Amino acid sequence: MQRIMVAVLIALCWLGDVRAMERSTVTDLATVKVLDLKTAQALALAGNPDMAAAEARIEQARARVRQAVAAWWPSLDLTGSASRQHLSDTSHASNRALTALLGGTTDQTATIYRSGVEATWVLFDGFYRTFKERQAAYDEQASGAALIDSRRLLVAAVAEAFLNAQLAQTYIDINRADETFYNRQLEDAQNRFKVGAGPWGDVLNIRVQVNSAKTSLIRAQREFEAAGYGLAALLGLSEAALPSRVRLAELDRNAAPPDQKDDPDTLIAQALAVRPDIQRLEWVIKQAEAATGAAKAPYYPKVQIAGFLEGAREGDAKLTEDDFGNTVAVNMSWNLFAGGGDTARVVEAEQAKREAVHTLSGLRNSVAAEIRQDLALLAAAVDQLRLQRETVKLVEENRELAKNEYEAGESSLVRLNEAQRDLVTTYGRLAQALVACQLAQQRLLAATGRNLTGFNMTVKGR
Repeated sequence: MQRIMVAVLIALCWLGDVRAMERSTVTDLATVKVLDLKTAQALALAGNPDMAAAEARIEQARARVRQAVAAWWPSLDLTGSASRQHLSDTSHASNRALTALLGGTTDQTATIYRSGVEATWVLFDGFYRTFKERQAAYDEQASGAALIDSRRLLVAAVAEAFLNAQLAQTYIDINRADETFYNRQLEDAQNRFKVGAGPWGDVLNIRVQVNSAKTSLIRAQREFEAAGYGLAALLGLSEAALPSRVRLAELDRNAAPPDQKDDPDTLIAQALAVRPDIQRLEWVIKQAEAATGAAKAPYYPKVQIAGFLEGAREGDAKLTEDDFGNTVAVNMSWNLFAGGGDTARVVEAEQAKREAVHTLSGLRNSVAAEIRQDLALLAAAVDQLRLQRETVKLVEENRELAKNEYEAGESSLVRLNEAQRDLVTTYGRLAQALVACQLAQQRLLAATGRNLTGFNMTVKGR
């Protein structure tokens, strides 16, 4: 019993510290001009309404613990009543004859006032209160783990939304640079045509390429706008829209690929130890065990002590000491047969535990598969990133050669257009490879339960 209460107190202190750390480290979006991934995740953890709802569920679980503890205390009730009694003619005649023999009188209608205090205290209930208290404490722990798991999933979702929006923003920059390149070529082609050194067809061709770049730019801007709405919703912004002054951090083309030296078995073992969804199911199993104990309580007798202090007076509400009497009793009740309902409740609780055990086993298998898949995808993303970086160097050199040859009149505009399209496409593929690499890394962090480490939200007090 004491161990359970100590664990609950540690959990309460820890959750309070977590909220305090969040308030002290979160950046205000109003001061942000360039939003990076880490800041976006911190803002989401502080502002997403789903996190507030999860915290409310913890408060509900905490209140249920207090309710369970209250059952150990005695119950005290104050009672009072006023009743008007009218005897039937037969009863009144009988009472009147009896009181006449004793030299008294009786009224057929009387007002009776009663007041009293009743105290009851359950001494033994088949350990029902013990198991209900444990069940409530485990429920609170499970709610805390569920909150952390919600944060883990939120951080992963913000990473997905942010990187997708960052990719769309990169496409904007690529297409804007493409447009700028063709605008310069258009100006040169027009100048050549004016002096009779270039054909009109080159001017028309380049204008087509300018319009194509503008079309791609518009599409990328709309995709970025749509991605921004999703990111803003995760951040908890009221209108689900990022401020127009905020720009996402640019993709780092020279970022080092993630380290791939992690052993799958080691990562799986770490994940099984720290993943909050696994911890939640472990607490659920303990809840089911406690529920089984509570379901067996009717197999035992129930013993309680009761005390009554009650007074009654006819015709006058001013009760005096002489109007009161008291009763003290010890009551025992033991249900011998309830139609099999008690047995059915025990079976239900045992099957609930069995369900939780199998669910936990399935989750463990899913975690192992998820980590192995994410490691494979991360390795593939790193290989693609290295390949795209090599390809970019080759295509950049090829485009520069085509540009110089065209300006020198040694090659046609067709070759320059092909080289420029290859360059734009390769830049886009490099951006995709960079984002895919970061996404794979974020997914692996989420799968191993390590994506909350930088936010001071690792599991404590276990």
